[in-house]
Amino acid sequence: MTRKSAGKAGHGVAGQTRARTTPVGKVRPTTKSVGTARPTQPRAAPARSAGSADTTTIAFRLRISKGEDIAVGPGKVDLLEAIAATGSITAAAKQLRMSYRRAWLLVDTMNRSFRAPVVAAEAGGARGGGTALTALGAEVVLRYRRIEKAAARAGATDLEAFLALLAR
Repeated sequence: MTRKSAGKAGHGVAGQTRARTTPVGKVRPTTKSVGTARPTQPRAAPARSAGSADTTTIAFRLRISKGEDIAVGPGKVDLLEAIAATGSITAAAKQLRMSYRRAWLLVDTMNRSFRAPVVAAEAGGARGGGTALTALGAEVVLRYRRIEKAAARAGATDLEAFLALLAR
């Protein structure tokens, strides 16, 4: 038994049976969730072709927390570098494929976590201003990247030995 839903399209009850007309005029029942939000599904990793070579990657992921917040980590340093390169939170967010809101929240967390802001707005200019790293922000990026390099050098011997333990 089929029921045609009444009212505007897109409104109704989840799981309600609706009738759908096929091009030849036959009525075929379908069951749809109408007007309900679907839970988001995690994205699957891209499938590898059978002939593709596996690559091994070693990456140090330094994160420094202050209270409940992560004051700085690899993504935040990437964001700071993108802001320095583009002069804009919006452009930096686009470059890193994140929303402006997400980028702004990350900047806000960093600005609250350090003794002074790491990013500051610049007023005026032909395009209405922009965003730049403060001296502290530039120092945060510099020191973070130095720590990464030093950790890679210090662990090089053990990393080579570790790689030898992995299946080929």
